[in-house]
Amino acid sequence: MRDARRLVEALRDPQSVAGLPVRDWTALIALARAESLIGSLAYRLQGMELPAKVDWIMDDARRDAGQARRQALWEAEMARRALGSLEVPVILLKGTAYAAAGLQAGVGRSIGDLDIMVPRQSLDAVQEALLGAGWEWVKEDAYDDLYYRQWMHELPPLIHRERDRMIDVHHTILPLTHRRRPDAAAMVAESVVLDSGLRVLSPADMVVHSVAHLFADGDLAGGLRNLWDIDRMLREFASEAFWQKLDERARLHQLLPEVRRALRLSNRLYGTPVQDPVMAASDRLFERRLLARNGWGQTTRKGLRLAFYVRSHWLRMPPLMLARHLWTKARR
Repeated sequence: MRDARRLVEALRDPQSVAGLPVRDWTALIALARAESLIGSLAYRLQGMELPAKVDWIMDDARRDAGQARRQALWEAEMARRALGSLEVPVILLKGTAYAAAGLQAGVGRSIGDLDIMVPRQSLDAVQEALLGAGWEWVKEDAYDDLYYRQWMHELPPLIHRERDRMIDVHHTILPLTHRRRPDAAAMVAESVVLDSGLRVLSPADMVVHSVAHLFADGDLAGGLRNLWDIDRMLREFASEAFWQKLDERARLHQLLPEVRRALRLSNRLYGTPVQDPVMAASDRLFERRLLARNGWGQTTRKGLRLAFYVRSHWLRMPPLMLARHLWTKARR
């Protein structure tokens, strides 16, 4: 196995693992763990007849995913309690949002930090409330603090002193220095209130945010998991009205090319039913980057990974600002 294609095939079509040799199971499990997709794979294979050892591993992965979900929702509740008196819309993002909203994208998904979004004008009040409720700054360095506050789309990360859990407080979905300028106020305005009082982005904005995180704000690390999120959401939200809304919101947030690339690659890898999924020439490079792992779960195609790493910084900052930032970081 030269890349992560076996994992993609197993997620796309669970029946493809029938009769899989032991050595290929080893590779598949290593790949799923490396891409943080072991929980998603375990739920896709649930109910199938698997080798005894594999069945045990999948059962353990489902238990771990269930525990991660409960922990993520508890952290969301703690944030709700800390911020409830502010009367500020608190929007859950990423994995916690999928779990809280009961979406298929949240089934088995690995969830790390708690990510929330609030209006930018509420940042001071939000940070003070979180600090008062036991969160502390992770980064104490003055330059890093200034970097986040002037240029980034979020506050410096915070960690709770007792629970040792981190929270990232966003006020938009891309760095302020990015070439794309999503309309954060429009995202807040169309967010959906959950029974808890917390919010999630609207379906179209949720997909746009996932696309932005994957293709406009990083080097595609964890890309297969993020693309799996997109596949799950597109299948669950699919309707004529949704496709029209997705196109409108992608245009509004200046992310239409990235959204269209995500649709093409999601169709290519996971078979997501989308209209006119004709691959562009550059899509092949993105596909190769997404699949850049071997059967041991190790990273491959180091040159291509480096190119995407450089691209991620190039997208985030104008050249002169990027050069100053990298020089400052290198000196320190």
